[in-house]
Amino acid sequence: MSNRAAVMTGIEEIAFEQRAEPLPGPHDAVVRIEAVGVCGSDTTYFRVGRIGDYVVKGPIVLGHETAGVVEAVGAEVTNVTAGQRVAVEPGVPCRNCEQCMRGRYHLCPFLQFLATPPYDGAFLEHLTIDARSLHPIPDSMSFEEAALVEPLSVGLWACHRADLEAGDDVLVTGAGPIGIVSAMAARALGARDIVLTDVSESRLELARSMGFETERADAPEPDRDFDVLIECAAAPGVLAAALRRLRPAGRAALVGMHKEELVGIPQSELNPQELTIAMVNRYAHTWPSAIALVASGRIDVKAMITHHFSGLDDIAYALMLGKHEPESLKAIVNPNA
Repeated sequence: MSNRAAVMTGIEEIAFEQRAEPLPGPHDAVVRIEAVGVCGSDTTYFRVGRIGDYVVKGPIVLGHETAGVVEAVGAEVTNVTAGQRVAVEPGVPCRNCEQCMRGRYHLCPFLQFLATPPYDGAFLEHLTIDARSLHPIPDSMSFEEAALVEPLSVGLWACHRADLEAGDDVLVTGAGPIGIVSAMAARALGARDIVLTDVSESRLELARSMGFETERADAPEPDRDFDVLIECAAAPGVLAAALRRLRPAGRAALVGMHKEELVGIPQSELNPQELTIAMVNRYAHTWPSAIALVASGRIDVKAMITHHFSGLDDIAYALMLGKHEPESLKAIVNPNA
C-alpha cells in the first residue's frame, strides 16, 4: 500500500516521503484520503511556522479538513467498516480526563489534532486515526463536501457559542472561508438578516452570490444594529467597532485569532448593554448535524471551492494560493488522484 506524504521541512519548504504501510491499532482505522481542504492555519504554519503557542519545531504533514474511504480497521472497531465513505473529525481526545467526561472533548488537555504541532495531518495518501473520529457520509455526498464539514463545524460551533436563535440578525466580520461557513450555519439555524463584512470585493461578491448581504469593512458604518456578532476577521479595530453595533443583550462569538496578545474593547461603553462575549475553540458534537445539513442541501459548502489540485505535487503552491491568486477562497487537494 503506497503512502506518499507531503512533509513541511522548513518555512515554505515541502519534501515528499514514501512512508511505511499504515497498520491500524485495535481502535484505529486506515483511511484512503480522497479530499483535503487547505485551511488558513495550514498556510500560516507553512509561511510563519507558528500560530500562538503552537510552534513547528520539526518536519510535519499539514492538512486537517479531510475525508476518504476506510480501507482497514482494528480488531476492536465497531463504528465503521472497510469500504465506508467517511468524514474525518481531526481531533483525537483522551476520552478519560475531566473535560472529556463532561462532554467537552475539544478542551481535552491531551487532544491530538491533525496538523497541529507536533501531530501530522492529512496531506498524504493514507491516514491512520482512532476510528471514533470517523463519521460515515451518504453516497450522495462528495468527498470534497465531506472534507468541508470541518470548517462548517467551526461555523456551527460559533453559532452555538453565540446562543444564536431563530429570527436573530447576525453580523459576520470577515468573509473568508470561516466567515462564509458561519453565515451559512446562521442561515440554516434560522437567522433573519445576515450581513458579512470584508475589505476584499471578490469575497464580498462571492458572499452576495450566496444570497448574503454585504458591507465594505473600510466604508463608514451604516446605522444598523444586530443581535449576534460572529467575529472572523481578527483585524485591528474590527472587534471593538463590531461590538458597538450589537443591541442590548447582544451576543458575540470570537472565532478569528488576533496576532496581538491583548485585544482592547471599550468596556465602559459596552457594559450598559450587558453584552455576552464567548471564545470559540474549534467545535464539539457538531459533525452529525453538519453532515445532515450538507447532505440535505440546506448548506452548500461546494460554493466556497475555487481551486482543485490532483495529487500532492502542487502542495506548496496550494498552501501559498492566497499569495499567487488573491481572489481564491478554498482549495481542495486529492492526494490519491
